[in-house]
Amino acid sequence: MFNTLRDDYKRHGETLAGSGFVSLTVYRYGRWALARKNPVARWVANKVYGLMKIFILNVTKIWIPPQVTLGQDFHIIHAEGSLSIHPDVVIGDRCGVMHNVTIGTNMRGGAPIIGDDVFIGVNSTILGPIKIGDRVRIAANTAVTTNVPADSVVVGSPARIYPSLPMMSKAAGPRHD
Repeated sequence: MFNTLRDDYKRHGETLAGSGFVSLTVYRYGRWALARKNPVARWVANKVYGLMKIFILNVTKIWIPPQVTLGQDFHIIHAEGSLSIHPDVVIGDRCGVMHNVTIGTNMRGGAPIIGDDVFIGVNSTILGPIKIGDRVRIAANTAVTTNVPADSVVVGSPARIYPSLPMMSKAAGPRHD
């Protein structure tokens, strides 16, 4: 756990006061608290987590419930706005998220599953029981409500899905100018 916190610290600007680092630290403590086998220890740890959550949520506006599954190297790129993630969301490795992003909703069942190496732009929403493939780029102000295949770029509201540029250049073949 300490190696993970050290990596979070480095990835989020090597400052203890950064909103992204603080929010991830509270999230990781919450995961640790939920994993306590002793019921008394789990109860005490969860009460401490609850107090930290109230303070951090009101200050940072970043809500990552401890039930969320985050892959390695999760990065809150700009923690200047809000971030809200549904408890059932699964996020793969090396995912980068900008500010004012919502992932999942409490309005209906199911939550998104997000692959590895995904970037989620400012003011984007990812809603419903959908799958986002690996190496997907979601542009700013995009509302995603459908599955997105790997190696895609998603733009707009409603979302339009395009193959990524490297995929298009391979399909076009070599140029002979």
